[in-house]
Amino acid sequence: MVPCTERLGTASRFSRVRSDSPLPPNRQLTAYPAPMSTIDERVIQFENMAAADPTNEMAHFSLGSAYLQAGRPAEAATSFERCLELNRDMSKAYQLCGEAMLAVGWEDKAVAHLNRGYEVAAAKGDRMPQKAIAETLTRIGRPIPEISDEAVASAEAFAASGSFLCQRTGQPGTELDGAPFKGTVGEWIAGNISAETWDQWIHQGTKVINEMRLDLSRPEDSAMYDEHMYEFLGVPEKVRPTS
Repeated sequence: MVPCTERLGTASRFSRVRSDSPLPPNRQLTAYPAPMSTIDERVIQFENMAAADPTNEMAHFSLGSAYLQAGRPAEAATSFERCLELNRDMSKAYQLCGEAMLAVGWEDKAVAHLNRGYEVAAAKGDRMPQKAIAETLTRIGRPIPEISDEAVASAEAFAASGSFLCQRTGQPGTELDGAPFKGTVGEWIAGNISAETWDQWIHQGTKVINEMRLDLSRPEDSAMYDEHMYEFLGVPEKVRPTS
């Protein structure tokens, strides 16, 4: 079980961005282990979301992440490429797209994406993807690209502006006025996710509940819902609740 500070009802969780969200009362963040079938069900769900809204880069990004976890790197690469067609500033998508391509054996294409992602990350001061890309390039014996003067200037200008950078989309956004719910996950979201991306999750989370007919009073359904949220927002494993 998780400490009581890790749990909070749905009304508090969603009120910061959309107070009228039609979600069931007494929703609690749980630490129940996800069922083994969850990843396949998440793939299907994100496939449906991407098909229903093909211009939503976050749906394609989440689908690519789910494909990667399901051991389907070729399909993951395709989804990440579609995401990047819609948003060429998402450095994390470049990182994961390159990793997926490497898993398939498309090294030259992977390196091209990794190099571009490194430049994008550097220009935005997006240090985590930049570091991960550098480590991947080093691992496969490829040089780390030099950062252009334009990227350096862009990073300096962004830092000076004091703008909030959403770690999920790689784009400037509005900072949440505080953690959307208590606990380490809520704190991570407040520090890394923009209000705009959080609002997208509220919309997608409602779809998850309705389309999968989840009963959040059931541990297995609650765990499935939380897994969707973690995937959509990119919550690191080390931040997620443990049983």
